[in-house]
Amino acid sequence: MTRYRNSLPQLTDKKFLTDGGMETTLVFHDGIDLPYFAAFDQLKTVPGTDRIRDYYRRYAAIATTNKVGFVLESVTWRASSDWGNLMGYSATALDAINKQAIEILQDLREELETDDSPMVISGCIGPRGDGYDPGDYMTAEEAQAYHAVQIKSLSDTAADMVTAMTITYAEEATGMVRAANAAGIPIVISFTLETDGRLPSGQSLKDAIEQVDEESGCGPAYYMINCAHPEHFADTLAGDESWLQRIHGIRANASNKSHAELDECEQLDDGNPHELGQAYRDFSKKLKQLNVFGGCCGTDHRHVEAICKATLTV
Repeated sequence: MTRYRNSLPQLTDKKFLTDGGMETTLVFHDGIDLPYFAAFDQLKTVPGTDRIRDYYRRYAAIATTNKVGFVLESVTWRASSDWGNLMGYSATALDAINKQAIEILQDLREELETDDSPMVISGCIGPRGDGYDPGDYMTAEEAQAYHAVQIKSLSDTAADMVTAMTITYAEEATGMVRAANAAGIPIVISFTLETDGRLPSGQSLKDAIEQVDEESGCGPAYYMINCAHPEHFADTLAGDESWLQRIHGIRANASNKSHAELDECEQLDDGNPHELGQAYRDFSKKLKQLNVFGGCCGTDHRHVEAICKATLTV
């Protein structure tokens, strides 16, 4: 049974953490081969499933220790049909893996949630194409049809919401929002940005948020930024226009390298956790509605702990 679907606590002023860069942690720290960067593939074995459970527990402990909320983000970023087909998963198998991923989070919430640390379950969905490159553009209608399948699987579980991560252009985001709204589940859109603070499509973040809101009736619960370093979007968030109030969360990269440079890296660039935390603190001082904090590529529990400490008293 869902717990927060009808009233997301992130829409209050309570602070929330989420995890770091799961895929880069599994690949570079744990030495796991992740086909197509698909963490959901870990759930096909007992050791893989146990590894994922332990991964969440480490981050949840930071939240409970500091008495902040926590967003349990599922491993299903790549668990949609195109990616699943590449890995040999049938439609039935993908439906089952999406539901299994949420069941794991439901069990963890029962184990770990406290009165001071509410834990929201989010079904993670990703772009149809590459997370750094839009590739073939879909219309909003095409995107809705494509993503509706995975969103329906997640909406039939205890997930409180879905989060669309590393989205590269507005039309795909709009389709995702329409699919989630039709399924009756809240959705958060998290755009990725290039070193110039713009989406990979070339559109400004302002224009993308305003376009999605206009074409979906302000459908997203809120917006986030992920898979970009704070240096890449600090100027983008420097104004005081009303659209900035729609951004509630950040999951930044540890590295200030471009997406193209990260694609070529054979070693992990994990940046500086303290400096990353201070960047989040600076954002929090300016944008008072920011209250969901985590990491993306190259980050781990050290970065999220530093972010927590830096933003806790803002």
